[in-house]
Amino acid sequence: METLRDRLQQLVMDLQAKGRLARTELTAAVAAVRQWKNEQALDGLWRDPPLMVTATLDDAMGHGLDLIHQYAEAAGIQIKHLGLLQAPDAIVSTCRDLEPALLGLTVLQFDTEEDLVYIARGIPKATQIVAGGPVFKGDPDLARRAGIHRVAADAADFLSFLLSLQ
Repeated sequence: METLRDRLQQLVMDLQAKGRLARTELTAAVAAVRQWKNEQALDGLWRDPPLMVTATLDDAMGHGLDLIHQYAEAAGIQIKHLGLLQAPDAIVSTCRDLEPALLGLTVLQFDTEEDLVYIARGIPKATQIVAGGPVFKGDPDLARRAGIHRVAADAADFLSFLLSLQ
């Protein structure tokens, strides 16, 4: 019998094999898994699902964050969406209050390093930061300098990261 883990691992392999996909293709791929998950009446990968707080610092559109929500939901992550263009203090305060397992951030601009460092130092030690966005391709060392635990290069990489949490 196929499990949710099997379906998600297959999705990762399919996404990696296809390479760079359009947003509509990424959405359709995860929608199929989410529909199957609902038909099977499955909750997710975890008995006690981890909480992920999500936000953007400098992205007013949130397309990447929307995809992350869809993929996290497919895996069974609980999500607290803080919103777009959040101040670092708001992100830190929410993480201190909720103590999430994960903080998901999308970052577009190179001038966010100081804010990322502030966030990484201010959130609970147990909260892992998983971030994505073009800034990490332009400055591959930024994540290390800023205290980011994992950079998700794309949806497949993010989903692989979630699968590794178990």
